[in-house]
Amino acid sequence: MIRATAVRALVVAAAFAAALTPVTCLGENSNQLPARATKELPPEMLSLLRQKKMPKHSPILVRIFKEEAELEVWKQDTTGHFELLKTFPICRWSGDLGPKLHEGDRQAPEGFYTITPELMNPNSNFYLAINTGFPNSFDKANNRDGSALMIHGDCSSSGCYAMTDEQMDEIYSLARDSLLGRPSFQVQAYPFRLTPANLARHRTNPNLAFWKMLKIGNDHFEATHLEPKVNVCNRVYVFDAQPPPNSSNPLVFNPTGKCPAFVVNPKIARRALEKQRTDEVEYAQLLEDNVPTAPIYSGLDGGMNKVFLARFPGRVMLAKVQPYASYLPQLPPIPWVDNDGSLTRKLYGTLF
Repeated sequence: MIRATAVRALVVAAAFAAALTPVTCLGENSNQLPARATKELPPEMLSLLRQKKMPKHSPILVRIFKEEAELEVWKQDTTGHFELLKTFPICRWSGDLGPKLHEGDRQAPEGFYTITPELMNPNSNFYLAINTGFPNSFDKANNRDGSALMIHGDCSSSGCYAMTDEQMDEIYSLARDSLLGRPSFQVQAYPFRLTPANLARHRTNPNLAFWKMLKIGNDHFEATHLEPKVNVCNRVYVFDAQPPPNSSNPLVFNPTGKCPAFVVNPKIARRALEKQRTDEVEYAQLLEDNVPTAPIYSGLDGGMNKVFLARFPGRVMLAKVQPYASYLPQLPPIPWVDNDGSLTRKLYGTLF
């Protein structure tokens, strides 16, 4: 009996240890944690955290912008709000502007992703890696597929956001430390900074409706500096939803089913809608001025921040795959301003 009890205790301990060990990427072997995965943050970063009043283990939030080739790490300060900690130039991303649709299209994902400890890969073949978790529930509901889409080192990308190894030392350590005692952090991946000027330049792109939907979550974050709560229903993203007044039923979201009745947290909605309406006015003026449009397809395979062009010549080439735009239905552009002046109301009815 004593021997059996001891065996059960060892099994439970082993299972608990395994649950705390990050899994590796597909096809990679797991060994003891390499030294690069356990590095302490450099003194300069620790000093910056103190200067910005950001506890070392407070939550982070990552924002990625393809066209600008920048990755931002935001971190929660002692007020409970997220503030920008550091902007990292992206060394390499592949594909074109627009979401990932299918395995092999070389597209880097766009959308809202939840990073759990299991998606941290200390044994990556690309130095260190953080799996984005693509496809998420939105991607699956819209029949998008692909695997092993990462933020990693080595400055080489096939559907990933590739950084330098030196950058990944900091990004991985910040992510690892933020996960101590909490289940996840959020990654927001965008085609570009979702400003009225950028949306006006890309107004003929078939992805415009998708990008406008992402902008709602972007505006919730920029207006409040709080991490937006993300759900999916009726194959669309829903942000900061809560039960209607006097409702005692919890909200249940089915990614492919009808959206439940909900309202957006009023404190967040007021600030976000104010920003959205200001942006809509600016966008409408840009359309009236007939600002030039950007080409739908760049003809290049991804991009690289200009600071790396001399260091890594020849990494950004002509596209290796069929033009990305050919995957998309040719839909007419969707007007930015609805009849009542509100894109949000168009998407979600009167729930706002």
